[in-house]
Amino acid sequence: MPEQQILVLDPTAPDPDAEHQTLRDRGPATLVDILGVRAWSVSDPALLKQLLTSKDVSKDGRAHWPAFAQTVPTWPLALWVAVENMFTAYGANHSRLRRMVAPALSARRTAALQPDIEALVTGILDDLPAGETVDLREHLAYPLPIAVIGKLMGVPADRRTEFRTVVDNVFATHLTAEEQAANTAALYGLLDALIQTKRSEPGEDMTSLLIATRDDEGDGSALSHAELRDTLLLMISAGYETTVNVIDQAITTLLTDPQQLAHIRAGRCTWQDIVEETLRHQPAVKHLPLRYARTDIPLPDGQTIKTGEVILASYAAANRHPDWYKDADRFDATRPSKEHLAFGHGVHFCLGAPLARLEVATALRLFFERFPDAQLATGHEELRRLPSLISNGHTTVPVRLRPTTTS
Repeated sequence: MPEQQILVLDPTAPDPDAEHQTLRDRGPATLVDILGVRAWSVSDPALLKQLLTSKDVSKDGRAHWPAFAQTVPTWPLALWVAVENMFTAYGANHSRLRRMVAPALSARRTAALQPDIEALVTGILDDLPAGETVDLREHLAYPLPIAVIGKLMGVPADRRTEFRTVVDNVFATHLTAEEQAANTAALYGLLDALIQTKRSEPGEDMTSLLIATRDDEGDGSALSHAELRDTLLLMISAGYETTVNVIDQAITTLLTDPQQLAHIRAGRCTWQDIVEETLRHQPAVKHLPLRYARTDIPLPDGQTIKTGEVILASYAAANRHPDWYKDADRFDATRPSKEHLAFGHGVHFCLGAPLARLEVATALRLFFERFPDAQLATGHEELRRLPSLISNGHTTVPVRLRPTTTS
């Protein structure tokens, strides 16, 4: 079949839902330009799940992307493909790196954090001024996951704002390559300082554990310095930015569609249902760079992803595919199926998914118990989306914290 014209993805993403519809309209996979890189955007969920579990698809750009060396130095999203951690690892190397991190995010350890998370949310809500308008992205969605991942990783409280600034920029896609390079240098400076501090003053945190593993293991399986630093980068950045977006999107939806809150209050669904439907309807990550074909991969429509070509997992577009849900654009927390791709699929499925789910459900439950009559302080259509092809949230979420009405 004739090749389609390449669709240039807008780096500022002002209307992502419309762009995702365009991707679906162009077929199960279509050629796009993402900040100058030609890639196959995959928006069909069946095809995407197939590729995400295929040994013929790799996340190791150094090994399986012929254009890696010439592209990375001038590409604004270089960090997403150049890091050395389980995010970009393939095969046995991925398994080795994942095994070192998995214990810290086990279901048992995550469940044990419930009291701490409830206490954190309660403290955050105590500081919100009832009767006033507050940006809940800034004053609820941000502080909770930063505090949780900060404690888990041992990031000192007085350094968390610095980490937030540079991590936010990692997810931005409107910055130049030079701006991103400067941001990466600042980020690595913070990580090196954290490693130095924890090496001299270890604590009961994941950073200290990973450092000890690197320093003590002598069998060749331990983390290299680059892997240690980039593993910390992955856990700190993925551990908070995505959770911020889910809290943001859930609150925005609930204050825009009162019927969903009515479902909760009538017992027709749970807070966990709200979380899962938010993850399906507005996942925290829209597009996730990058994967690479290790061999020619034929597509259902007759096209072929050729060896060495780039694949972009377009999760937000896939989650609303009409072949998956007939009414995919409608938010419905009572729908029976909870399936989505917000946390990925296959061996790279997000290890932090249970923690993110726990944080979001706790934040929503306690917020709406405290402020049952809260109202969005602006029209939904007036909310501005983040200038990012990756991060899926709003720049602000202004909410009027109306005092509880009494009869």
